[in-house]
Amino acid sequence: MSNSERLTRHDWLNAGLNALAQDGPATLRAETLSRKLNTTKGSFYWHFKDVPDFHSAVLGMWTEQACWILKTALPADAPAASRLRELCQQVAQLASSSTAVRGWARDSAQAREALAHIDALSHARISALLIETEVTNPEMARILHAAAIGMAQLPEADENTSNTTIGSLVDLVLALR
Repeated sequence: MSNSERLTRHDWLNAGLNALAQDGPATLRAETLSRKLNTTKGSFYWHFKDVPDFHSAVLGMWTEQACWILKTALPADAPAASRLRELCQQVAQLASSSTAVRGWARDSAQAREALAHIDALSHARISALLIETEVTNPEMARILHAAAIGMAQLPEADENTSNTTIGSLVDLVLALR
């Protein structure tokens, strides 16, 4: 970004999400991001009261994006089994982009709260779809949720492999009902 372009609050938040994903929460500082964006710290402080305010905004944006993915991306007219498979694949994709938030949550109550909200939403959506598909074991939602999150932690994890693997697990659970 050139010095002649004015950065928006949204630009800073996107840069924060990217820095978080690439380098972790320690890089979510005015000086570090200013250098990365080739601008002054004054631009940062024009949009944010301080670094904790920026952290809140970054977590807010991450939570908003995750909620949108979990609430709106499923076709309402598809069969419940297809929606369950798709939802678990989305949770796996979200987990790969939220690994840094999980790491941040170890040291930040605010990150823990945001993560707990998204995990609760994911679990509730999986539970509801399992009930709709007549899978009655309540532990299955926890198992599928944990498996989807865990996919992102595997060394060979990538979006295609995770989608295929979690999809196969959903198919297996549905076959056993």
